[in-house]
Amino acid sequence: MKTYVVGGAVRDALLGVPVKDRDYVVVGATPEQMVALGYRPVGKDFPVFLHPSTHAEYALARTERKTAPGYSGFVFHTDPDVTLEEDLIRRDLTINAMAQDDDGEIVDPFGGQTDLQQRLFRHVSPAFAEDPVRILRVARFAARFPDFAVAQETNRLMQQMVAQGEVDALVPERVWQELARGLMEQKPSRMFAVLRDCGALQRILPELDALWGVPQPAQHHPEIDTGVHVMMVIDYAAEQACNLAIRCAALLHDLGKGVTPPDLWPRHHGHEMHSERLIEAVAKRLRLPNDCRDLALMTAREHGNVGRALELRANTIVTLLERCDAFRKPQRFSDMLMASECDHRGRTGFEQRPFPQRSYLQGAMEAACSVNGGEVAALTRQRYPERAEKIPEAIRDARIAAVKAYIHTHAARQNGAPEED
Repeated sequence: MKTYVVGGAVRDALLGVPVKDRDYVVVGATPEQMVALGYRPVGKDFPVFLHPSTHAEYALARTERKTAPGYSGFVFHTDPDVTLEEDLIRRDLTINAMAQDDDGEIVDPFGGQTDLQQRLFRHVSPAFAEDPVRILRVARFAARFPDFAVAQETNRLMQQMVAQGEVDALVPERVWQELARGLMEQKPSRMFAVLRDCGALQRILPELDALWGVPQPAQHHPEIDTGVHVMMVIDYAAEQACNLAIRCAALLHDLGKGVTPPDLWPRHHGHEMHSERLIEAVAKRLRLPNDCRDLALMTAREHGNVGRALELRANTIVTLLERCDAFRKPQRFSDMLMASECDHRGRTGFEQRPFPQRSYLQGAMEAACSVNGGEVAALTRQRYPERAEKIPEAIRDARIAAVKAYIHTHAARQNGAPEED
């Protein structure tokens, strides 16, 4: 019986990046021996055990055999005779197929260290093609390690997998799980570049894939291509350490531009409405979490209005706040403003341009939220004891008045005038 650290922990240690989780493989043991040593079994498909004191996961060395299409059609075999190399060869990439023993010696039968030095994602064996999730994993690794490239032979293999329909067998939950993890990595655009290169994006997110090659007005979008713009937006969101819902909104906010008839290019009037419709379809198909769906819909609908914020009247701003349910969910409104700023800065040459609209609308919301609805309601009841229907109108009027005062103060600051007491 011998224990090895395997996979990502070995890779990350060699790269000099922090090791978050350690996975262990045990060679030469039976489930009964593990239990006798105090390990607690937790695996369903194959024997995995929790260490009695550290609770780290230890898996018995295993082989696997493909029995059905998709990523779940596998039969696993564990036996004390299964070697470490037999266990490692079933893994996806050479950089993930290394092990380290208790003495610190690296076991690297497939050239993982060389591929680390050359910054390459290379599949270990033809068995890679048996699991379509591996395409998503390679793409996600590209977002985590943006200076790595996919080996040509691995990209060809992924293209073959797409052509054979393997990607179509993926269940929506797993697709979203991998996409969400990739969105939270260092450079999310690399994930989508890899998926596009092998043809998988057209199968997984055709609404997004359709954006490449669609032009936008050069004066507003010097990068012109809508797909390029969206990638710049999500990378900016990553640079700002935005949460997943904001990154998802950044990714999906312009889907409607992909259905603009070419004879109308480069303008996209009404794309907000089309974006909402497509986001609803994507959310239903991939079963997006409600917070990601709702913020993406709001951002698609409102990002143009946010861009025009400095031109809006007080009553229009209050209507915007009401439409976004900002009085009940102010944080979601703030997240929408951040997603809109990402949209503004995700353009060539706009990265450092001011975007005062975000702080301006944030201040307007805070001014409107400062209105004490209970006090306004009480005063309205006193004035109109038989007219309860006037209360919402009175609260709205008070909010408009508060926003008007905020606009006046903001304008005075911008013009350098002294503020009134």
